Amino acid sequence: MQSVIPATDRSFNYGDGIFTTMQVRDGCIQLWPLHLQRLQRSAAQLGFAAIDWQALQQQAETAITAPEQVIKLLVSRGEGGRGYAAADVGAPGIYISASPMPDYRHAQQQGIGLGIATLKLAVQPLLAGLKHNNRLEQVLLKQELAGTEHDDLLVLDQQGFITEVSAANVFLHRDGVWHTPELLRAGVAGVMRQHIMQQADITPVNWAVTELMSVDAMFICNALMGIVPVHSIEGRALSVRTVQQFSKQVLC
Repeated sequence: MQSVIPATDRSFNYGDGIFTTMQVRDGCIQLWPLHLQRLQRSAAQLGFAAIDWQALQQQAETAITAPEQVIKLLVSRGEGGRGYAAADVGAPGIYISASPMPDYRHAQQQGIGLGIATLKLAVQPLLAGLKHNNRLEQVLLKQELAGTEHDDLLVLDQQGFITEVSAANVFLHRDGVWHTPELLRAGVAGVMRQHIMQQADITPVNWAVTELMSVDAMFICNALMGIVPVHSIEGRALSVRTVQQFSKQVLC
């Protein structure tokens, strides 16, 4: 594990890396197998050199300093010379940091209000689903959100399909069935999203924003916040109770 980022690190220069943000509860990393699986898939998709995954897990566990906190694990392709080409790059670099766990209890209990972002996510199937280090779209989304009265923003891709919110996945309820965007063009396939899809019957969809008119409940989720109900979208009320009942089933 490295504590100083070299000036030649490709993550620092090009965003050529991947990361995952994990919740520590009772001194243990939650959903570790899913975090590890996504890191492994992403590293393979991007063609990283071999990584000692067992050693990486040990490093992540060693970084825990409190019973409840956040551990962020970042993997860079490694150090290399000037230019985009990945020839003559050293071994992947591992960077791990710890921070306090945010308090999401109010949002989990009361729900949040969503608007719809004007920014559209770029469509790139080769990167869709990966939590890579190129996060400028999310930086711009947070800037857009700061200029609104909404709690978060629902984001579409450039083809007009519902994708996610600024830093979480989204699930939508209609006619007694839960749905979630398929994420084949853009977006991040979160580990909490994967966990929920393993626990319940969820239908992946490609929905345009017009489909929202027939949705009666929504929630957002990620590995830190768990499930957070959406009480309204663009001012239209949604059922928080439907989400809370579902949450009890999948997160018990």
